[in-house]
Amino acid sequence: MTVLTAASPPRDEYGENLAGASILVIDDEPGMRNFMTKILTPRCKRVEQAASAAEASNILDQAHFDLIILDNIMPGKTGLEWVQEQHKVGLFADTVLVTAYADLETAIQALRVGVADFVLKPFRANQILNSVARALDRKHLRQENYLLKHALSAEGTAARGRLLGKSPAIQTARDMITRLAPLPTPVLFTGASGTGKEIAARTLHSLSDRAEKPFVAVNCAAIAPDRIAHELFGMVDAQDRRQDGLFLYADGGTLFLDEVAQMPEQVQAALLRVLEDQRIRPVGAERDIPLNLRFLFATNADLEQAVAEGRFRADLYHRINVVNIQMPPLSERVEDIVELAALFMEQFSTTLAMPALELDAETLLKFSRYDWPGNVRELRNLIERSVILGAFPEEFAGTGAVTGSAAMDTLDLVMQRHIMHVLDACEGNRAEAARRLGVSRKTIDRKCASWGL
Repeated sequence: MTVLTAASPPRDEYGENLAGASILVIDDEPGMRNFMTKILTPRCKRVEQAASAAEASNILDQAHFDLIILDNIMPGKTGLEWVQEQHKVGLFADTVLVTAYADLETAIQALRVGVADFVLKPFRANQILNSVARALDRKHLRQENYLLKHALSAEGTAARGRLLGKSPAIQTARDMITRLAPLPTPVLFTGASGTGKEIAARTLHSLSDRAEKPFVAVNCAAIAPDRIAHELFGMVDAQDRRQDGLFLYADGGTLFLDEVAQMPEQVQAALLRVLEDQRIRPVGAERDIPLNLRFLFATNADLEQAVAEGRFRADLYHRINVVNIQMPPLSERVEDIVELAALFMEQFSTTLAMPALELDAETLLKFSRYDWPGNVRELRNLIERSVILGAFPEEFAGTGAVTGSAAMDTLDLVMQRHIMHVLDACEGNRAEAARRLGVSRKTIDRKCASWGL
């Protein structure tokens, strides 16, 4: 076996998918094998070669490739026979077949076994490069389409925004995300539903060196228990047809497993093995596939209690709970409500092509005094519903004359919202509110009097 790598493959007319590809060349003729390796190596991330089908099988037991270039006529068995055998144990790479015999029967058989392209000998360098580039482009297009469909069909598709806010609670979370972004360490996001766990995970991904690679979010509670292993790991069915799983589609990027507490016990055991070995075995396959993945997890459940009750594996819990980022509820970041409300108002006014509602001082005060049990998601839904109906619900409607940036940024109004929120938390106890705010009771009394309270 010969292994050749290019440290920084150039981007040329054959596209960036070729530049990032790993390719296995299989041919029993040393001259042809070396010729293909020589023209591919400067343009690819990794190129390996094998002199026989048996050697190729051994290589595939240890490594995964994006594409295989395969000579059809070799000693012992044809390339197509070898591909069919490999499908039975799990071949998850596309194949380009090279042959000097272009008969119709071979072409039909190649189509049946799922060969991506067909190149006739003798060929020039640009012919094999064009064939390989086309096969890789189709492979990446399939991946992009699959991930797009997955994202559109998944719950929580609204979680695409920024991690906004300047409150101490959200700043603590943001600082931890920034610190962890360059590391490979698994991260567990916890917190109530609607606190922005997926947005936080996307923010971490965007700050990492994997930002240009896929971010794949999976809601474990939204997939039927009997289907989740197939969706995650992929499968080889009874007809030896392969189905790539989300692990493989996310390879090189970040996989975010939300509601991980809902994962079936059998899949928990398989996931633990993936985390420890960075390898997966598709359902029905006999071969492991190595992966390069960053894992992020989220749950609104008490995982320690789930472990105590036997619903979640203790070893998996300790493996994913290396670093825990607790996402604060909206009631603990009242300073951020105005910024979030203004952002959602702008977003929905634009996407729905409907007039934005005025965020006046009275409405913003009511926002700051509300508990928001549904957290940021509840605020977002309220703004969307209000834009559609053309008015806020009665309990949030305001008649204040001060609107816009004046209502949001005026120091006295900002102070009023904060003090009233703390007073509400203290059930109107001004002495306790003064203690929490670090001011005198007289200051609270004077402010409340100026507000007519």
